[in-house]
Amino acid sequence: MTAAAAGSVGYLGLVTGRLTLDLGIGRRTRALGPQVLEIAAPRELVFDVIAQPYLGRATRAQQEKIQVLERGDGMVLAAHRTAVGRGLVTQTVETVAFARPDAVDFRLVRGPVPHVRERFSLTDDGGHTRLEYTGEMSTDGWALGAGWAAVVARRWEATVAGSLATVKSEAERRHALRRTTPPEDRSGTATKDPTAGQTQ
Repeated sequence: MTAAAAGSVGYLGLVTGRLTLDLGIGRRTRALGPQVLEIAAPRELVFDVIAQPYLGRATRAQQEKIQVLERGDGMVLAAHRTAVGRGLVTQTVETVAFARPDAVDFRLVRGPVPHVRERFSLTDDGGHTRLEYTGEMSTDGWALGAGWAAVVARRWEATVAGSLATVKSEAERRHALRRTTPPEDRSGTATKDPTAGQTQ
């Protein structure tokens, strides 16, 4: 294999998350977020929307993006697939821990960088919800690694922004449905059944 071919294989491995440069030297850490959304829905309902693909029955669209590999007490190990263009798909493996109804925590196990920690924090705001995303990402290799982190973080945060927008839309849709449906006719609301709805 030529050096150019080896470099291409290495790059594809990094982009798709199959190869991680975890050197243990020259580590630099950068912040992810914050990203904040105000959601016109109760905190418990927003939490259920976030947790559905991990703890409930995922929709077909969710199954294409998220695969739960193992389940434990208040935690799962899940693979996440994200299209990154040119027919490439990044796959990361993360632990996801749930602290109802306050927070959902993510920790990277395998992916394009050696370290990522993230948190979705949910705060009650008079019956609505303040959803805040924060995190950190680390790479090795001093300036070279920091440059790679800038590339990864840009797409990573864009993906998170899309996920947050979907959570907001679905939570507000379910809440509006609950408000307009008589109690005796309600079925599949998030507090009774976190698998309801069509969150992407």
